[in-house]
Amino acid sequence: MPSTPGEPGAAHTTGRPGATGTAGDSGTSGPAAGASSAPRTHASPTASPQPPDAQGQPGNTPLRPRILGRDPLPAPWIPGAGTGAPALWLLRMPDRDRPTPREEYETVLDASERARAASFVRDLHRDRYIAAHLALRRLLGAYLDVAPAAVELFREPCPCCGAPHGRPAAAGASLRFNLSHAGELALLAFADTPVGADVEEVQPASVVDSVGRSLHPREVAELESLPPADRTTAFSRCWTRKEAYLKGTGTGLAERLSVTYVGCGPRPTSPPGWTLSDVEAPQGYTAAAAFATPEPPTA
Repeated sequence: MPSTPGEPGAAHTTGRPGATGTAGDSGTSGPAAGASSAPRTHASPTASPQPPDAQGQPGNTPLRPRILGRDPLPAPWIPGAGTGAPALWLLRMPDRDRPTPREEYETVLDASERARAASFVRDLHRDRYIAAHLALRRLLGAYLDVAPAAVELFREPCPCCGAPHGRPAAAGASLRFNLSHAGELALLAFADTPVGADVEEVQPASVVDSVGRSLHPREVAELESLPPADRTTAFSRCWTRKEAYLKGTGTGLAERLSVTYVGCGPRPTSPPGWTLSDVEAPQGYTAAAAFATPEPPTA
């Protein structure tokens, strides 16, 4: 369930459980293409941080993303002006039968993005990739107050091996971001600190049975304690939390799934130094976001 290799959110990833080929690439250019002309609003985070409970964990209420193509584009990002929660955006990308015309994206995407788009065999997968990247660039352009095509994307060094396939970044900008897409949805997250996002389609029972035992031992026990009918949603919930966190750290699946505990239950468990939250998603999907907890100011 990690992002497709080559995506801004991918690092040391191996493909979604149960997926084959390029099925993980998502998007159509329709909603994103019309979003750039929308009025802007103040660039505050999407939702306030959830109040902690007695154990210091986030609350049960998932964060609610803005909808790209429906809500206005944001005003330029002001570092440190928000409440600490990431700004989240959701793009819905319905199926379509025609290829995206090149003129809709060739002047916005960079050479590597255009090459990646051209590599897809199926038009649907190409359209979804293009839509997700147009959305990313339009939001980054709004937050950074530059034209979408002027945003220079690159990869930070991988924290595991030092190669340039770590977290995505924009040249000359302190704003951190992450992108995930699955099926008809793309989830985009923006924050002052390192941030990860993941959205997934709820996996079938066969995937849960084959992959579930690779999770943290406590998560495996949680899954096994549930009725079979409840395991698919719990597994997908756990996976998106884990993916969001690992994408935020930049390690991706270079870290074994059994290392960090995030939980399968209704409430996520945040790893040390991070805040992990579920994100509202349409039926049939689960989503999560993780961001590095800002250090308190020194006296």
